[in-house]
Amino acid sequence: MKCIITTEGFGDMVFELYPGLAPVTVKNFVDTVNSGFYNGLAWCRIVKDYVIQAGSPDNDIMTDSEWHIKGEFAENGVPNPIPHKRGALSMARDDAYDTAGTQFFVVHKDAHKLDGRYAAFGQLVSGFEVLDRIADLPTHGPESWNKPLEMPVMTNIRIETEE
Repeated sequence: MKCIITTEGFGDMVFELYPGLAPVTVKNFVDTVNSGFYNGLAWCRIVKDYVIQAGSPDNDIMTDSEWHIKGEFAENGVPNPIPHKRGALSMARDDAYDTAGTQFFVVHKDAHKLDGRYAAFGQLVSGFEVLDRIADLPTHGPESWNKPLEMPVMTNIRIETEE
């Protein structure tokens, strides 16, 4: 199963999704993608050499989603071997383990400190140059959650299944 994220002016990032390793997370993400929820939202947090984050209903990472799912990661009692290496697709959450909903992030540079603590569910297979270009954008800095000065808009996210 693949996920293609198209960002206006940047191009496509293509991810392999792993429903066998993170079934709850993948189902939640696929259902949210298929609802059209993400289309028109922006990458609202950019931390170069760490992550780019999206999926907030109002492009503010402090806004919670209307639902939450079980966190599929080791600290929460769920084995998940997917590493947070460059290009990993993972769910953002609050401090509590079962608070992921719609926000997700892509790891820009290896961030293994997140392994076992966040629910990775996919891996970038093409479009690394798009990830790098987005990660290079100027931001307001840590005091405002690294909000980009001009937010790159995800015009479309789609799921492709192998027939």
